[in-house]
Amino acid sequence: MSKGIVRLIDIDNGTLVKISSFEGGPRYVTRLNRFGLYPGDLARVVRHAPFGGPVLLEVRGMEIALGKNIAARILVEVTACASR
Repeated sequence: MSKGIVRLIDIDNGTLVKISSFEGGPRYVTRLNRFGLYPGDLARVVRHAPFGGPVLLEVRGMEIALGKNIAARILVEVTACASR
């Protein structure tokens, strides 16, 4: 996976990312902040659930399940790729 700004939904399992920004209005940003997600946070994609299910993200020792529509609106920068 190349480095740069990409959508969280497109990140492989096990990849470490830095949250860059959120797409959406202030209510959406507030909702993500309530989940404990902020721009600048480091996170790891634990797994993508099958059949379009949620993305499981680990941030500061917490695991957060995000629906695919929400994950598609979170922009991240890849910091370390998953080992294959």
